[in-house]
Amino acid sequence: MFSFTSMEEKMDASINQTRGPRTFRLFGQNYHQIGSLLPPEGSTSKFTQLYIYDIENEVSNRINAVGRGQDVNKLHVEIVVDLKQMLDDDNVLVKTFRMVRDRFQENDCSNVKLKLIGKRGTDGRRYNLPTIPEVAALVVGDINVSRFDRDIIIETQSGQLQRINELNATYLGLQYPLLFPYGEDGYKEDISLSSGDKGRQRVSMHEFFSYRIQERKGEAPTIVASRRLFSNF
Repeated sequence: MFSFTSMEEKMDASINQTRGPRTFRLFGQNYHQIGSLLPPEGSTSKFTQLYIYDIENEVSNRINAVGRGQDVNKLHVEIVVDLKQMLDDDNVLVKTFRMVRDRFQENDCSNVKLKLIGKRGTDGRRYNLPTIPEVAALVVGDINVSRFDRDIIIETQSGQLQRINELNATYLGLQYPLLFPYGEDGYKEDISLSSGDKGRQRVSMHEFFSYRIQERKGEAPTIVASRRLFSNF
């Protein structure tokens, strides 16, 4: 409901036809895609666009985006409103896309691009939350945008989906905003290893995810306790 990106995968739905814990089984590789800032003419808003377009009806649009038929009535509007407010107040990625919304409200003819920056200039070991200038840059007009391999350039209304590099620092936060409610960075290649290993200087992706999933005293096990969302994660 609050994801910025869609997940593309070949999922085996038959495995959950019997009793037992829900299982999320994929064939091949899954990847995340992101669309343009605004939906094509005549189309409904999806994912990222829900943060920017038709915000007067945002809550109902979000419910309709995930609900099917009678299932819509099972979703609690007040919970959706509270989650939306929490993300608006605390999530740096949400604040970034709200900034784009404000730009369109000032000038609905703006040709705006949003660049999600692939690499940070800060130490990957530190837990300082990223700021908007570290996460994204708003570009107005039809100009060339300097870009590194892992940067994401989101067009105003391209109607195209683009695949996100899994090494982009926002990769996890865009797909799982409720698991990363502050817009925290996910895995990055430049997280230094502090174990004294002279042969290897950086944390591996396996080590990063092992650390995030591990339950620790004094920390809420948000990811492990997220049930179906944890299976997807």
